[in-house]
Amino acid sequence: MSTSGRGLHGRVLDTLGPDITAGVYPPGSVLRTDELAQRFDVSRSVMREAVRVLESMHLVASRRRVGVTVLPPAEWNVYDPQVIRWRLAGADRPRQLRSLTVLRSAVEPVAAGLAARNATAEQCAALTECALGMVATSRGHRLAEYLVHDMAFHRVILTASGNEMFARLGDVVAEVLAGRTHHEVMFPDPDPAAVTLHVQVAEAVREGDAARAEALTREITVGALQELDILAP
Repeated sequence: MSTSGRGLHGRVLDTLGPDITAGVYPPGSVLRTDELAQRFDVSRSVMREAVRVLESMHLVASRRRVGVTVLPPAEWNVYDPQVIRWRLAGADRPRQLRSLTVLRSAVEPVAAGLAARNATAEQCAALTECALGMVATSRGHRLAEYLVHDMAFHRVILTASGNEMFARLGDVVAEVLAGRTHHEVMFPDPDPAAVTLHVQVAEAVREGDAARAEALTREITVGALQELDILAP
């Protein structure tokens, strides 16, 4: 969702955020709020609100008599969904996608194994429903519809793990999946083998087979990395 839905300061962020994450303003650059307000034709209060949002993401630091200083990437809140979205929109997209997919490969298989032990009946039903939705939308170039079910599937896995740290990564994984679709780092139709693996993961979780759920999910993440080798080398 675009930040433009959040008013004038959202319009400023839609330009300034991507510019910072893309390196248009390198680390150490000092931005003057008065000059930015003039550039974007907004009031100083709107500009200050935009800067506060950027500060909350650790993209910038604001100091009196100094101005707004762009921070180095090592200090950014790289788990912030908006920061992820901005970085995926830039030239560094292949490296960012790989970094996030490696994170998924480290977390999701373990989460799936835990889900097989901890998922409620309702979560098992939701997982099966998501997997069947993926099957139903996996042909005919229906990637936008497929994405809805795919994101929901992985959110359920992370939540059903019973680990609150994993559950909080739901937005991160959703942004990876959405970024791949929106920036066309996907085949026109999802890999049928990957779709089948999601159905099998849902079955393994429902059956309480932790080892199988973990192994199948690892296959999914390995496949995602292999796709990136082809589509975003």
